Amino acid sequence: MSAVPSNCAARQPLNLAALSRRIAALASASISLTLDGPLLPSIKMPAHIIGASSYNQRLGEEPMRVKILGLSILAVLGVGLAASASAEPNGGPDGLETATPIKHLVIVIGENRSFDHIYATYVPKSGHPILNLLSEGIVRSDGSPGPHFRAAKQFTTSGQTSYFISTLEKNKTAYTTLPPPTLGGAPNMQSAPLPPFPTVFLLIPGLLAKIEPSLEPADLFLLTTGATGAAVRSGAPDTRIANYAALPNGPFQLTGPSLPYDAYTGDTVHEFYQMWQQSDCSIHHATEDNPTGCLNDFYPFVATTFAGPTADRGGGTSMAFFNMQHGDAPLLKELADSYTIGDNYHQPAQGGSGIQHVFLGTGDAIYWTPFDSVPTPPTSAIANPNAQSGSNNKYTANGNFTNCSDLAAPGVLPIARYLDSLPYEVGIKCEVGQYYMLNNTNPGFLPNGTVDLKGIAAGTSIPPSNVRTIGDALNEKGISWAYYGGAYNHAVNGPTDPLSLAYCDLCNFASYASSIMGDQTQRAAHIKDATDFFAAVNSGTLPAVSFVKPDGLVDGHPQTSKLDLFEAMLRNILDTLTLKPELMETTALFITFDEGGGYYDSGFTQPLDFFGDGPRVPLVVVSPYSRGGHVVHSYNDHVSILKFIERNWHLDPLTARSRDNLPNPRAHQDNPYVPANAPAIGDLFDMFDFDQGDDDSKEHHD
Repeated sequence: MSAVPSNCAARQPLNLAALSRRIAALASASISLTLDGPLLPSIKMPAHIIGASSYNQRLGEEPMRVKILGLSILAVLGVGLAASASAEPNGGPDGLETATPIKHLVIVIGENRSFDHIYATYVPKSGHPILNLLSEGIVRSDGSPGPHFRAAKQFTTSGQTSYFISTLEKNKTAYTTLPPPTLGGAPNMQSAPLPPFPTVFLLIPGLLAKIEPSLEPADLFLLTTGATGAAVRSGAPDTRIANYAALPNGPFQLTGPSLPYDAYTGDTVHEFYQMWQQSDCSIHHATEDNPTGCLNDFYPFVATTFAGPTADRGGGTSMAFFNMQHGDAPLLKELADSYTIGDNYHQPAQGGSGIQHVFLGTGDAIYWTPFDSVPTPPTSAIANPNAQSGSNNKYTANGNFTNCSDLAAPGVLPIARYLDSLPYEVGIKCEVGQYYMLNNTNPGFLPNGTVDLKGIAAGTSIPPSNVRTIGDALNEKGISWAYYGGAYNHAVNGPTDPLSLAYCDLCNFASYASSIMGDQTQRAAHIKDATDFFAAVNSGTLPAVSFVKPDGLVDGHPQTSKLDLFEAMLRNILDTLTLKPELMETTALFITFDEGGGYYDSGFTQPLDFFGDGPRVPLVVVSPYSRGGHVVHSYNDHVSILKFIERNWHLDPLTARSRDNLPNPRAHQDNPYVPANAPAIGDLFDMFDFDQGDDDSKEHHD
């Protein structure tokens, strides 16, 4: 997701080693604390108001890509923070007929990490083969360059006068060393308005639990650690990274002696036209192993040019990876060791969070619907990635909408020509005259269901959509479902609630849909807070299908969160489910990330239409039927989750044009990563061993 959109903020890894974990119980009748910062004046509060018992409360909050949280102690402990538990979806799902033993599906979506960024050096405990930087010889287990390091080298180019997604080899120049990775907005010190919060917050029992109710008490200290310690937040290199000024041209280990896993790190560009350009796709690059010809070798180039040479959009940050061989991402490694992961699972579109979540809910892109007196997006919201005169790839206008049915529209023709050149039949799939949402744009509904007239007029919000969603399909069959978004209850309260900014409205596919968000009954039944998820598990009222989106503090987004914070919330979800063994016997947990966040990935990409696919992202499947540390190579993306729901609960594809109509992939005999029947995406049934033996558990849609 982009770090720019309102009502959603980015996150990063934390610095666990540096902090002493102190949670002091205050037994006195009152306490007096003086804290620095305009938002935290000297205050006196009775101890019972901030009592330790509030640690046991789970209030919820969801992804946030905000620029400021604006917390105050008074607001946290008073106004708007008693997030009431809303009613759970009616009806239990266990009586529904399903194609498998799975009666409950829980989808947890983190933020902005590519597959190689997290699993670069992972070695499957089971001995199964895997495609990552280590297995390809691009890096060694210690994070240093491997024998095939040059396979991931990056290039710069110049002289292009209009938008391009590839260029001739003679026009490319390899970097000698990478552009230095930058601070990219990462917090440089503890602060009251935004994490990492002051250490003194640990001394106020219940405070951090109220700010972030999705964490277990033992993990709350992570909200106070990991600042960079730099003098500034952006516009300078991240000197914590080893050899930052002279990094070899290729992937580098992010963590090291001066940058622990528990640290906030900088964001990097991850937008639509930029990601197409970074992919460097041309049929002239095609090989037998890479028949679509995407080289992924313009990552730092685009980051350092599209906004101008002085803008901090990541520098060489895109080439960073975590090293599981050194203890990074321990929970995600443990889950991979014990359950099943996919190493060929993709974000469904190029670009940031908004479009990915829309595809997760609709299997399609959405477009501007004429609304009131605004028939099309304002000119200021329309993208023009053509280079400004006299610049090297500085975009003319980094807008959010494109009429991609118009080949003369800026940026459209290079993508359309490339799609037409592919060895399988695929088109742009853009309806005539429609302006499609490409980059992060707020829904036309505010969290309380009010239409955002001001945002629509300005082009910062998209009018309500009539594109059919998986929620509509489940409703029609009487199948229970809910979207659990962190901090949703606060967002409903509006901007006067300081925690409302932690909710990511553009991450909720249903927030765009008139049929759900525009209907008070539907909204109350299906749009919930993350705290309601934990309550539903504990009360035995978990719906058949649950989408769980962490709030912006703990979603793992670079710059505004940390990967260990996402793992901490994930641990809470796993622990809560584990306490209900009968529920776990019929539950599958899908853990994935919305998109790669602009981080490099070495995997194969199968373009399906104008919008994507994009790079690989992690997918972990936790279930009694996915044990064993397996690695599945079938080609999938977020729409594969829709296909799993539809197959398991006997639903039809959402629309005639949605991607869930595509067949399941048939693996090429020499390459399991490339579908022999492209275009094709799987339904994730091969992530399980149901041991059914009936026809319904075999491949379909072939």
